[in-house]
Amino acid sequence: MTQPSNGSHFAPPAELGKAVLRDVTLRDGLQLTGKLLSTDQKLETVRELLRLGVPAIELGSMARPDLVPTMANTLEVVQALTPEELEKCWIWVATPGHVAKAAAAGARNFQYCLSASDSHNKANIGRTTDESLAALPQAVEYAQAVNGQIQLCIATSFTCPFEGRVPEERVLSIANDPRAEGTTDIVLCDTLGQAIPAQVSGLVTRVREESPARRIVYHGHDTWGLGVANTLAAIQAGAAMVDGALGGLGGCPFAPGASGNTSSEDILFATRPGWLTTETFGDLVVLSEKLLAELGEPNRSKAAQGARSKAAAFEWVLPADSAAAPCTTGGN
Repeated sequence: MTQPSNGSHFAPPAELGKAVLRDVTLRDGLQLTGKLLSTDQKLETVRELLRLGVPAIELGSMARPDLVPTMANTLEVVQALTPEELEKCWIWVATPGHVAKAAAAGARNFQYCLSASDSHNKANIGRTTDESLAALPQAVEYAQAVNGQIQLCIATSFTCPFEGRVPEERVLSIANDPRAEGTTDIVLCDTLGQAIPAQVSGLVTRVREESPARRIVYHGHDTWGLGVANTLAAIQAGAAMVDGALGGLGGCPFAPGASGNTSSEDILFATRPGWLTTETFGDLVVLSEKLLAELGEPNRSKAAQGARSKAAAFEWVLPADSAAAPCTTGGN
């Protein structure tokens, strides 16, 4: 795509631009959609995201296909990707068996998810949080056997749809549990999008200080309109990776009240990582529009909507004749 700009990079404050974006469109983004994407469509999306420079992708999950049908072809996607492509791809897992199956298909980056609240863990995974923690050492062993890396992902780190506010101490006890030894990262999830920046900053800071050997990842939703603000707060507090989905797509099918993820386009527009140019941003907007149109989903990204505005003197606005998909816009 050609844009009326010099293609130069735009340097944000260092603490923002250095954070790695992981696009979770093909996992968390697809969980609530009514339409399935074929293996070829998912592969095309993965490869286009990588071509544009997106540094990390969550390409699917090992969730039961009868419960989350959109994840049914995850292993087919893994098997079709090259080892080089898989180095930048993550897969959601919840049991040691998940890790073993994904590893056999070629996956090497695993996100082992459990919830801070027992109620959500039972709804999401079918066991208590402690039962999930008890199985974690075996999952770590399977990941390490293939020279892979495994994250400890703590869902409902701020609030639970069944229990309400989750105490920080609960999250810290899970992060520092000896059974989590060997995990490379700690993912803190605002599953419901109910946190505010001060809460995010406070929890990220505490976990980072108490677990300095592991990278902090922040996964946020935009239910209450604070997705970008919370993501920026997480980065400034020390998060080195943040999650987003194209067009703000997604939500958890086992968390009543959860809506779309924080938009990848909005996060990138706010943080301006070194690989992002106005041309790259424009191509991401077009990719997002086409994907959302295929799924029949609204585009919740404010940055993507801004890119289609008539303020043509602003270098981030797309040319009027650039390709656009017939995608609707709307709120959460």
